[in-house]
This record gives sequence, structure tokens and C-alpha cells, in this order.
Amino acid sequence: MDLLGTVSTVTISCYALLSTTYKSMQAVYARPANVSSVSDNLAGPHLWPSVDVIIPCYNEDPRTLFECLTSVANQDYAGKLRVYVVDDGSGNRDAVRPVHQSFSGHPNFIFILLPRNAGKRKAQIAAIRRSSGDLVLNVDSDTMLASDVVTKLALKMQDPGIGAAMGQLTASNRGDTWLTRLIDMEYWLACNEERAAQARFGAVMCCCGPCAMYRRSALLLLLDQYETQTFRGKPSDFGEDRHLTILMLKAGLRTEYVPDAIAATVVPDSLGAYLRQQLRWARSTFRDTWLALNLLPGLNRFLTLDVVGQNLGPLLLALSVLTGLARFVQTGTVPWWTILMIVFMSIVRCSVVALRARQLRFIGFSVHTVINVFLLLPLKAYALCTLSNSDWLSRSFAATVAVKDGKQAAVQNLTTESSTTKLSGDAVHRSVLVTSDE
Repeated sequence: MDLLGTVSTVTISCYALLSTTYKSMQAVYARPANVSSVSDNLAGPHLWPSVDVIIPCYNEDPRTLFECLTSVANQDYAGKLRVYVVDDGSGNRDAVRPVHQSFSGHPNFIFILLPRNAGKRKAQIAAIRRSSGDLVLNVDSDTMLASDVVTKLALKMQDPGIGAAMGQLTASNRGDTWLTRLIDMEYWLACNEERAAQARFGAVMCCCGPCAMYRRSALLLLLDQYETQTFRGKPSDFGEDRHLTILMLKAGLRTEYVPDAIAATVVPDSLGAYLRQQLRWARSTFRDTWLALNLLPGLNRFLTLDVVGQNLGPLLLALSVLTGLARFVQTGTVPWWTILMIVFMSIVRCSVVALRARQLRFIGFSVHTVINVFLLLPLKAYALCTLSNSDWLSRSFAATVAVKDGKQAAVQNLTTESSTTKLSGDAVHRSVLVTSDE
């Protein structure tokens, strides 16, 4: 066998060994634990921690924003709840104004209007510094929460050693396209395998932005580090959720996953938007992996394997595919061993997940392997070579008034629809126009 063939065979074999070991242990540790360390009930409303929900929004579709705010207003939470909606200099502020107005009569809603786009991180900080709740729940403006999400997360946060907790993510637009169906399955795997296994050791490595709760006392201590993160001398303008999670772990706090706190978020429905999202996430992962390395000696050995598997695994797979393709171009020899190994591993993994989730749809997730090999692996290589690039890569243009199924009136009639929402608490609505930088 020639050199290229040997390299391709060795690397795919190493990848198979690493991936099988890593995924098998992940599946074992992801199984729910039977022991609960917290009470499922708190006697009175005064015993529940106060919660500030922070929702940064930028050029959000008015209908989506309305559904997000409605889901927050309808939270069945016994404690004090305040909601901070931060408009980050949106170009479509006129379009979302009816949404703001529809909640102006609800207690505890506070709107902060930034004069120009400052980025999600700055928008979050603008609200955090005005808030005072015991817990802070970050919610993306395209995310809808189940009515018990705040309660479920607050119960988990009873343990003072926990600095952050995230809920389970699903795709609210799962049925739109073949891609949204794949992404919904991808989210299930990321939450119920990866995060669930990490949570077994109190070290979820990324509490995802659409639905993540933080302990305010810890958040305030880390806020300056969070705000001033740089990479190669430039401010870091994305990867907020992963960086904040790593900071919590570095501070000696645990980070957790709550599978029954369900949040549905809008996912990309086109390949271009999906790849832009993945490029941004890949850069964030590479940047913050360096921060996480010095944490590993103090954590369970599985978490070291987790980090190695997520970073070295794609490298081995990419090297095997590249050498296999190079050999095919040079000699016309098909790298059957590499192809068969990738197909076999994909089928086995998807079959195991389908059995575990009791959902046959996961068999179809094998299609994602094609996207991973031919699109995501090259994209990750590009991300590694362009780590200093901080482009947000999404929502760079102002959104227009939403038209759903030709019904523009849906946005104009939001005030009427909002009469069904409810919210506990005693604060009054305020709208704050910020005229200077935070």
C-alpha cells in the first residue's frame, strides 16, 4: 500500500477507536442519574429566588419576538420575575414597536433601547447592570420557553455551588425543511448526549445562549472579564455563552443541564445560514478551548476525553478524507476502507440513538455525515485559520415587518393578542433609552 493509502487507513482507524470510546462513554454518562440533591418544592413565594430574564434583540422578526416575549410572560413562576428586553440598535425598530407596545401594560417588563448596535454581549451587560435579581436568565429573542422553564432552572440553582444551568433546546421550526429536521436532531444529540454526560460531573462546557440561567452573585464577579474578552488584541464579539460558562467553571462553580426545561428556538432553514452559524460557533469553540485546558486536571478524566474527542476527532477524520481523496486523484484507487468505516460508524451511531430516543427519525440523521465530511470539516479548517475574524455573520441587515402567510395584520394586531399573557410581580413597565455607551 502506498503512503497516502497507509495514512488514510491509519487515521480513519484511529478516529474510529477514539470516536467509539468517546461516544460509548458519553452514552453511559448521559443516562439520567437517579439521585436528586435538591427539593422539588419551595414552600412560599418569598422563598423562591427573584429572577431577571434578559432578552437582547437585534433586527428580530416582530412575530418571532412577540412569541418569545409571550412565552416569558406566561411563565408559571411563584417568585418575583422581571423581564429586560434590550433592543440593540435594531434597524427595524419601527417594525417591532407594536411588539413593545403590546407588552407596555404588563407589569415587570422593562425595555432598554440602545442608540446603536453594540453586540449581544454589550446588550446583555446593559441589562445585567440595571437588574437586581438573585438569578439571571439569558434568553435569545428567537426562543420560546415552556411555561415551567424558569421554575425548573431555579430549582436546579438551589444548590449554591452551581453557577449556571441550561435547558434542553429544540427547533421551533423543525418541520420547515429537511435541514431544520436535521438541526433539531443535532440539538437533541448536543443536549441529551454531550451536555447530559458533562453534567454528570457538574461541568457543562457551554450553557447555550437561547436558555441559560446564571447566579447573579457569581456573574457580577466575572462581568468585567466577560465584557473585556479579547483575542489577539481584538474585542471578542461572539461566543458569549461558551465564554461565560468557562468563566463560571474557572471560578470553581458547577454548570448543569436540566433536560425537562424545554426551550424551542428558531434554527437556520437554509444551508448558507447554517454554515455561517457553524463558522461562528467553530471560531468560538477553538478560542475558548484554550481557556478550558487548564481546567481539565481538576475535572473528571472523561471531560478530558470529551475535549480531546471534540477537537482531535474532526482532525483525524479530515486527514483521513483528504489523504483518501488525494490517493484517488493520483492513482484512481477508491479508499474503500475509509468510506466503509465512515458509513458503518454513522449507521451504528444513528441506530443506537434511535433506540435510546425511541424515535426512528434519528436513522435519517446519517445524512448529516455527508454535510459533516464535505462541508463542516472544511469550514472548521477555515475557522481555525481565521480565528481573529469577529464578523457576526448574521442579521447584518435590518429586518422588515414580518409577513406570515400573507397576513401582515398579525403584527399590527399584537396589542389585542397580548391580552392572553400573564406575569407575576409588582414592578411597573419602564422604557429606558440609553444615550451613552455602557
